[in-house]
Amino acid sequence: MKIHNFSAGPCILPQVVFDKMAAACIDFNNSGTSILEISHRRKDAVEIIDTARALVKELMNVPESHDVVFMQGGASLQFPVVALNFLKEGGKAAYLQTGKWAENAIKEAKRFGEIEVVASSKDKNYNYIPKDYQIPTDADYFHCTSNNTIFGTQMKAFPSTEVPLVCDMSSDILSKKVDVSKFGLIYAGAQKNMGPAGSAVAIVQKDLLGKTGRNIPDYLNYEVHIKKESSFNTWPVIAIYGVMLNLQWLKEQGGVDAIAKINTAKAETMYSEIDRNALFTGTAAVEDRSQMNATFVLNNEELKADFDVMLKEAGIVSLAGHRDVGGYRASMYNALPLESVQVLVEVMKQFEQKFG
Repeated sequence: MKIHNFSAGPCILPQVVFDKMAAACIDFNNSGTSILEISHRRKDAVEIIDTARALVKELMNVPESHDVVFMQGGASLQFPVVALNFLKEGGKAAYLQTGKWAENAIKEAKRFGEIEVVASSKDKNYNYIPKDYQIPTDADYFHCTSNNTIFGTQMKAFPSTEVPLVCDMSSDILSKKVDVSKFGLIYAGAQKNMGPAGSAVAIVQKDLLGKTGRNIPDYLNYEVHIKKESSFNTWPVIAIYGVMLNLQWLKEQGGVDAIAKINTAKAETMYSEIDRNALFTGTAAVEDRSQMNATFVLNNEELKADFDVMLKEAGIVSLAGHRDVGGYRASMYNALPLESVQVLVEVMKQFEQKFG
């Protein structure tokens, strides 16, 4: 039976990526050694991280003003790293609060200075994206989260501001075209659209660095990682290898523009059925619905066991919603084929015929 994996993260990856990673675990580059046991300084290992960085630059059209670094710790480590590198001593930063991960970013940043939450959607359990907020002109940077995996919302546009724009794009990076030149920093945990868990990418505007007046520990300093070309310490070779392979796959599909069209088709297919089917209701504000994570609930919870049986019989896994929302969450990252969404929609239709 074909499995249709709607996991919110770690995400589904293309089969070719799994196949090449599995082979490399036994014998990498016909060297007789596993990729798990080689030095990150070995020539063919350095080629992995160099290629991964180059592919990010190519696929996202990163300008010369910015550089790309890989670090460990996922987006959660980036939360304090952002503040250390961008928030001046005695300065202030502005944050948009749109979900759990935005909350965590705010919590970490508050350790280093004044944080102004310019708007929040917590009043409605984060089911929408705030609009018409004002970004203070004296802020060192403005931070937002582009997509909210738990609550199924996504920013459709970014504010125009003279303040450096910082964005956590962990769950929708590389899913659609973004003008990197508009951002002082884009960062993302890899385990959604980029590859396996174990690393994070940061796309940094170089001339914004070194201006906080802080004595930043080396590992938490973007300038150090830029200078060392992401090899300041022993980086996770197998994890970055997965990122590299996934980026190569994305390029072969036609790049970000091509995958964006597929992502739009998946989201339209999914939301059309949610809105049509009387047994389900979407949880996010329609204008803010995420293309990556469609959240919805059963209108009659007494039918949950029956729906879950039908999902299992169709090979649909990891559809359960987060405990803060309940119901179901269809995560439709880049590698999820349209076919999987169509299978889910067909199950929803059959469920309606049987219980509607």
